[in-house]
Amino acid sequence: MVDCQFYRGSASHVRSRRRSEHTCQHPRSRNFMALIQSALDERPLGSRRVIVRLRVRRYFCDRKSCFRKTFVEQVPGLSERHRRSSTGLTGWLWSIAIELGGRPAARLCRRLRLVAGRTRLLRLLTAPTVPDGAPRVLGVDEFAFRKGCTYGTVLVDVEARRVVDVLPDRTSETFAAWLTEHPGAEIICRDRASAYTKAVKEAAPHALEVADRWHLLQNLSAAVEKTCHQHGDCLRKRAEEETVTEVPEPPPMLLPPAELPRTQIIERTRHRYKDIHRLLEKRWTISAIARRLNLDRKTVRRFRDTDLDELLASARERQPNGVLEPFKAYLNVRFTEAHGQVSGTQLFLEIQARGYRGSRAVSY
Repeated sequence: MVDCQFYRGSASHVRSRRRSEHTCQHPRSRNFMALIQSALDERPLGSRRVIVRLRVRRYFCDRKSCFRKTFVEQVPGLSERHRRSSTGLTGWLWSIAIELGGRPAARLCRRLRLVAGRTRLLRLLTAPTVPDGAPRVLGVDEFAFRKGCTYGTVLVDVEARRVVDVLPDRTSETFAAWLTEHPGAEIICRDRASAYTKAVKEAAPHALEVADRWHLLQNLSAAVEKTCHQHGDCLRKRAEEETVTEVPEPPPMLLPPAELPRTQIIERTRHRYKDIHRLLEKRWTISAIARRLNLDRKTVRRFRDTDLDELLASARERQPNGVLEPFKAYLNVRFTEAHGQVSGTQLFLEIQARGYRGSRAVSY
């Protein structure tokens, strides 16, 4: 039963009272001793830390044969003995610790607003139970507690893909003793270390020894590299003796020059470029050329400073009178109906009322 909930700083406190079960081998002899309050860390609520405050009873047993003199009642599914966190939060911390280890798990807990250091997280990890017998397919390999100094042996169930046991060293005596205590291995997958071979022959002579794929590839690459180093001189000499037949390159294919379509804007650009440069050769000024050809001075400068090919390419991409194209059919019909007796201004006003957005000069 929840009494109340209140906030203090960044933490949310929940007070609860609940009758729960307590464990004693003499249930009839238990005596009520005191009513105490305990605090449990619970999983965070949003960005707030949650603390559950329980009011529970402490009992004592007056039987001398009882192994528990005093004990506190526990709430099933919420509290456990010797725990300052709820069962749900303990499950979270255990999952984080088993995935990340010590310091990385502690850094993640700080980000998740969980109060747990690396030592507390590592204490949650318990060693798995070692089976009495060895698995049918046993994998053996070494690993480093500290690289270059201390090494151990890891034993793996290859079919189940899980670690069976960890040995403190990589000597043949330790591995042979383990095989003697845990019989039943039919296939032993190992590397080519002589210590493991000696242990298998002593403790499990009937087991089939196989080399794993990773060590086979590693040994193959080491053998190839060693062979190349031993025969480096002869391989280099052989490579110098071989002559590479040069394949003659095919003659380049000459393509005809691309011709631009002879449209009106292309021809106009050619003539305008020719006229401007002809007057420039005669030392005419920009203003004089603009007045003579009825052009803007910016246009004259652009034709003076730009190559003809670039001007033609730009002219090819342009669509002259593109805005007038949808209205050409209407203009032709109006001009035919009026037998040519209609002014350009009148036609311009009519197509402008129908959505034309171009200039009057284009419509003329």
